Amino acid sequence: MAETQTIVYKPGMVVRVHQKIKEFNTKGEEKERIQIYEGTIIAAKHGDEAGATITVRKVSDGVGVEKIYPIHSPVIAQIEIVRELETHRAKLHFMRDPDFKRKMKDKKKK
Repeated sequence: MAETQTIVYKPGMVVRVHQKIKEFNTKGEEKERIQIYEGTIIAAKHGDEAGATITVRKVSDGVGVEKIYPIHSPVIAQIEIVRELETHRAKLHFMRDPDFKRKMKDKKKK
């Protein structure tokens, strides 16, 4: 028997998500293409269950964009890991606010 290895997605990983997109041309024909979204995982929920999701964030033209992807969805063709960064938190929501560290220091001083 061949064992299937499941990849555990962790916050801090930089991933490329290959998503299948269905489009219709002017003749009404349906076409399918793959769109790649590369960013950092800021949250991973429900481990490897059927409803497991990852939240991927990237900055595009100075604007932060986040997408939530179900891992086991048939729309997701592939999730490839670009690199893995070491983190000490379960959720990296501080990446949304660039002044997070400064604000935390100010709170401790009060």
